[in-house]
Amino acid sequence: MDRDEVRAHLTGPISSIATPFHKDGSVDYDGLRNQIDFVLAAGSRTALLTVGDSHYICLSEQEIAQVTRVTCEHTAGRGMVVAADRWHSTRRSIEFAGFARGLGADVLMVLPPNWGPSCTPETLAQHYGAVAQQMPVMIVTGVFSAQGAEFGLEAIERTLDQYEHVVAIKDDMCGDFARRMCLLAHERVAVFAGGQKVNHMNMWPYGCDGYMSTYIALKPKIAHDYWRAVQAVDLEAVRGIIRDYDMPFFDTIMKLTGGWNAGVHGAMEVFGIAKRWRRKPYYSLNDEEMEGLAGFFREKGIL
Repeated sequence: MDRDEVRAHLTGPISSIATPFHKDGSVDYDGLRNQIDFVLAAGSRTALLTVGDSHYICLSEQEIAQVTRVTCEHTAGRGMVVAADRWHSTRRSIEFAGFARGLGADVLMVLPPNWGPSCTPETLAQHYGAVAQQMPVMIVTGVFSAQGAEFGLEAIERTLDQYEHVVAIKDDMCGDFARRMCLLAHERVAVFAGGQKVNHMNMWPYGCDGYMSTYIALKPKIAHDYWRAVQAVDLEAVRGIIRDYDMPFFDTIMKLTGGWNAGVHGAMEVFGIAKRWRRKPYYSLNDEEMEGLAGFFREKGIL
């Protein structure tokens, strides 16, 4: 895909795929397929795999390969597939890109290793460029967090100046960095917010195509109502949806035992998308906590 095609698929609410598990900790591939069906039918133009939401930190290389395979096969051209690598050296990232491309993935979200931190803006640019020879590449800005905003902006500028097959940026740093990154990059590549509508609104006036939406995988109407308000520049409606649905949801799940991600997996079970379980030692919500989460959605009139 070229930059324009990728931008079209990353405009609006985007679904990040949260790898589901059985209670014994094995990957629930039927739940994965059900989630993909739901979000594509709900209007996400992309099935987005990420190191975080897709739980790559606690998956083996073989499981990551199988999650990628199932996602590509089950999406079957109904949307763009973004595969993800995990702290690979340049050589291994190139190899994984070839593997993902062979499965039918459209873009690879590249997360280089940066322990130390020991990368420079130029070595990162070279890494992205080398992988982009295999398939289109997406940058994720979380890799810049340890070295700060100026470092990240320089790495992005060097990369975009040199490598046309780097096609998109997912932001995780937020705040002033995100605004400056939008001004630097949005005219050239797709840019989207890594999560929550408040972060999208922080970026949107400066050039931002879409945002990772939790509600697109739970109650799509909220995601689409928000996006229609954005397109209409109806800021009163935008504020109302953030105030009434997004902020209260994240306030609720941030207080749960196991944190917000336990809440997201619990919410998927509440709405019948996939099971609540996460692989140990991660905490999964108990029945009482699940009932409280369901009560939140009932109080909001969306369950």
